[in-house]
Amino acid sequence: MSNMLLNVNGIEVIYNHVILVLKGVSLQVPEGKVVALLGGNGAGKTTTLRAVSNLLAGERGEVTKGSIELRGERIEALSTSDMVERGVVQVMEGRHCFAHLTIEENLLTGAYTRRDGKAAVAQTLEKVYTYFPRLKTRRTSQAAYTSGGEQQMCAIGRALMCNPKMVLLDEPSMGLAPQIVEEVFEIVKDLNTKERVTFLLAEQNTNIALKYADYGYILENGRIVMDGEARALRENEDVKEFYLGMGGGDRKSFKDVKSYKRRKRWLA
Repeated sequence: MSNMLLNVNGIEVIYNHVILVLKGVSLQVPEGKVVALLGGNGAGKTTTLRAVSNLLAGERGEVTKGSIELRGERIEALSTSDMVERGVVQVMEGRHCFAHLTIEENLLTGAYTRRDGKAAVAQTLEKVYTYFPRLKTRRTSQAAYTSGGEQQMCAIGRALMCNPKMVLLDEPSMGLAPQIVEEVFEIVKDLNTKERVTFLLAEQNTNIALKYADYGYILENGRIVMDGEARALRENEDVKEFYLGMGGGDRKSFKDVKSYKRRKRWLA
């Protein structure tokens, strides 16, 4: 499809040449959409993002099967810096701001690879401050002395400083108060709508993710066990039970749903 920005086809990822983490994961990210990767801790969400951004090598991991395409180009062999040049940037889990730098200095590190001049960078910086007014207020504060929410906003703003086409957002709600989580996701949706930035986000908070995403994939134990439009997933009885805390019984996993037929698209 011409509007498909990212196509992940049946990838397997192994760490330390031994530990198989992803087992035939397939997903697609259309241009200009917000796609959510959902699942519990250890499901394989972060590994999927690292496979796309080519950050696996730093964790002694590698894609051993399948393919990853960005606009039809195979990208498994590219470096992370190559991915940034192609407009793909990852916001890491846990924010990872430079603690000794100010908020503004942190943001400007995101523009390091740009070649379009200081005026363009300054224009992007003002745009980031428009979306994150809190950061403008705290621009001279050291990142170490700002709140978790402000650091998360700084990490996203830093990614935006390189004018990305797609942002990979890893656990943006982690450790944040519910009100701040809502604020962060509102800004993400605003950026998607107004700036046409595509987002692939990994999130344990299924409720908030499906509220703002267009499409969702649910991972369990390194496999995609369900996918669909966000609205349909929100209304799905099994998703309500396992991930939204509604309904209940003794079932703990999609594996226990006898009527569920797993979609093994990665075997096709």
